[in-house]
Amino acid sequence: MIKSQDGQVLFDRIEDIRKTSVAFHREGGAANAALLEERLRSLDLHETVRFAHSFACFLQITNIAEDYVQRRKAGDPRVDTLAGSLAALAEEGVSTAQVAKMLQTAFIAPVITAHPTEVRRKSVLDRTGAITEALSALEHASGESARHEREIELLREVAIFWRTRLLRGVRLGVIDEIETAVSYFERSFLAELPKLYARWTRQLDAQLPSFLRIGSWVGGDRDGNPFVTDAVQRQAFARQSQAALLNYLERIHALGAELSLSSALAEVTPALKALADASGDTSPQRGDEPYRRALRGVYARLAATYPVLTGEAPPRPSPLAAQPYANAQALKADLQTILDSLVANHGDTFAIGPLPELIRAVDCFGFHLATLDLRQNSAVHARTIAELMAVAGVCPDYQALDEQARRDLLLSELAHGRLLYSPYAEYSEETHREYAVLAQAARSRQQYGRQAIVAYIVSNTTSVSDLLEVYVLLKEVGLFHPGETPRTEVFAEPLFETIGDLRAAPQTMREYLSLPLIKSLLAEGRLQEVMIGYSDSNKDGSYLTSTWELHQGSRALLATTEAMGLRLQLFHGRGGTVGRGGGSSYEALLAQPEGTVRGRIRITEQGEVVANKYADPQLADQSLETITAGVVLASLRQDSAERQGEKHAPVLDKLSQASMEAYRNLVYETPGFVDYFYAATPLTEIVDLNIGSRPASRQPTRSIEGLRAIPWVFSWSQSRTMLPGWYGFGSAIEASGVSLTELNELHEAWPFFATTLANMEMVLAKSDMLIARRYAGLVEDKALAQTIFGRIEAEWNKTVEALLTISGQSALLDRHPDLAEALRTRLPYIDPLNHLQIELIRRRRAGDGAEAVREGIHLTINGVAAGLRNSG
Repeated sequence: MIKSQDGQVLFDRIEDIRKTSVAFHREGGAANAALLEERLRSLDLHETVRFAHSFACFLQITNIAEDYVQRRKAGDPRVDTLAGSLAALAEEGVSTAQVAKMLQTAFIAPVITAHPTEVRRKSVLDRTGAITEALSALEHASGESARHEREIELLREVAIFWRTRLLRGVRLGVIDEIETAVSYFERSFLAELPKLYARWTRQLDAQLPSFLRIGSWVGGDRDGNPFVTDAVQRQAFARQSQAALLNYLERIHALGAELSLSSALAEVTPALKALADASGDTSPQRGDEPYRRALRGVYARLAATYPVLTGEAPPRPSPLAAQPYANAQALKADLQTILDSLVANHGDTFAIGPLPELIRAVDCFGFHLATLDLRQNSAVHARTIAELMAVAGVCPDYQALDEQARRDLLLSELAHGRLLYSPYAEYSEETHREYAVLAQAARSRQQYGRQAIVAYIVSNTTSVSDLLEVYVLLKEVGLFHPGETPRTEVFAEPLFETIGDLRAAPQTMREYLSLPLIKSLLAEGRLQEVMIGYSDSNKDGSYLTSTWELHQGSRALLATTEAMGLRLQLFHGRGGTVGRGGGSSYEALLAQPEGTVRGRIRITEQGEVVANKYADPQLADQSLETITAGVVLASLRQDSAERQGEKHAPVLDKLSQASMEAYRNLVYETPGFVDYFYAATPLTEIVDLNIGSRPASRQPTRSIEGLRAIPWVFSWSQSRTMLPGWYGFGSAIEASGVSLTELNELHEAWPFFATTLANMEMVLAKSDMLIARRYAGLVEDKALAQTIFGRIEAEWNKTVEALLTISGQSALLDRHPDLAEALRTRLPYIDPLNHLQIELIRRRRAGDGAEAVREGIHLTINGVAAGLRNSG
């Protein structure tokens, strides 16, 4: 395609570098390295930009190929499916009926977020999706003529992709993020989730509730993002509802064409006849077709609902006059009436197929499509409460109160119905914004259903008052109801992120759950959700320490809630990269502490991982089944190796403490480290990349503490240092005094430890100290660069050596040949982009303001991220 579109000269230049890079990676040697560097340096600026574009495209094509192979493997026997879990549990004496029983009360929810690590434009994702479809069509074509046509189609799609701009011209807005999130529902979830339920129902021979649902933060997560407003929330639900209702309308229209059964030839139930008679369809052509008349009535009512929920007219209006549905349950009831009649009169052949799948879709997605979490930082709540109380004359300086005084005051406010907010008073912009978002939340629940919003995540939860403040704010908009038996429509849920907060979490929750008010609010469901954060805990204390503190914190939180007679539901705030909790979801679930899953879990899906898992319907099917299989196994396994591994907790305590000390000594205690980080990574260039609506820093200061975890990890990934995913482990092994023999035995026996090391190994395999050294060359203070990079490189060598010894390997990824081969294929395309990125950054920082330099840097960032895949 490059040759035909851009000519032989450009093709030869790109192909020459590609072959040289491949030769260097396969054969090594100083001569090949020198030749590759010479080829790269010979490019002029225009050629550099075109080259960066081409290699970024190559890596996207590689992703398509790998994902396609992965989909083809879906037909192979896999352990990470429900069928695989059933087989594994059967060997332990757990029956299929026991699995079905557990799923009756289960709840599994991947939650889509807009965290900015997805560098690909939606147009690029659409184009790669089209190439995937063309590739599939080619494989399934039969006959020479059909294959030729499919080849032409594939070439056409590649041509469009080659000429598609990879970079966004303007910064992504929240509305763009909403559109991207909704596209996954339109492309995958709406169709695939009902099919999954149908398959599981057959495998378990049992009716299943809709325990697997998809959540979202896009349009509700305000933590550090001032652009998420009440208007944005309103638009989010309107767009989500539009996607759901359009899907339902299309399916109902198709069913109307299909169900042409005549009452002269088939019996119907009285309920179906009543539904048909009430439809308003008086056409004599359909007088003997009750199912069609019923479906026309259902279509008319849903079409009347469409403008109410979306603000727009339906694309295909109904000619019948009808009242809108009050809620999704009413639509589901009508559809169930139709299905009941079909099954009653024609047997179970109708119990599977398009109508049951539509009913399942309505049950899963309702009129809201995805349950939206609200999220805000506790500091914002404190300021808002302080202003409301001061203006109302309740307390002149709420923030000056100690914790106990705050609790007492908040509890007194929650005991009566008087409101603090007055529409006639003057407030700060922040308070107005917070109140408006909550007032919109109340309207959203009323309009789209109770499942539209059910949780309010409190970031930076450090005290009981942080949670009580949310209920006071909810009371202001009618979502919390005081009285003799208080109740809430939205629950405040803590997010514990830093190492200190994780360690304090059990005591915080013990005090919170002991309050009579909270006992009353939780009396019905007997369930408390707690969110634990992987990103900030990693930035705070190292990968190993973060992983261990989350593990131990989960166990302690389970003990706390059980002591209160409550069930615990953990919400794992995982990112894409290992430094932010990434890695195999299946392996991570099996490594959870015993008793912390029990059929209920929520997990964030962030950035580029969302597209990698869910942009393609078949991959979405696999990803959703993998999560479910992991939850089933983690909940019901009898002989838990994870349980046996807990006796080794003192060993991990030692390693964790030593790792944290080594990590913090480098990151927070080494003079000049901040300057090194800003200079030796493309952080400032990433901030300039239009990949998200949220600011990169929480504070306008130049500090590690104020920087968000995402750009922190993303920057180290781009420089191929990958520091957040491994630093401190080598020193921990050295300082702990634990023998490598004991650690080897622990690695073989304990899933938690094995998974922790497997994720670290993947990061180490993607890192490259030779390339990282070149990034260190961007630091002007050469003595500082030599000192800090020297420490990083020495720690990397110690970590690799320790990991290989513990895992019993001679080289990284010896036990994972498929991943090793995938990396071997990718590195010849990734490494040249790194080298070009360094030279372009050097030029830009020296004062070259040419747009081509900026574009080249951003293209290399795009390409490296695409090649590494889980980069942010």
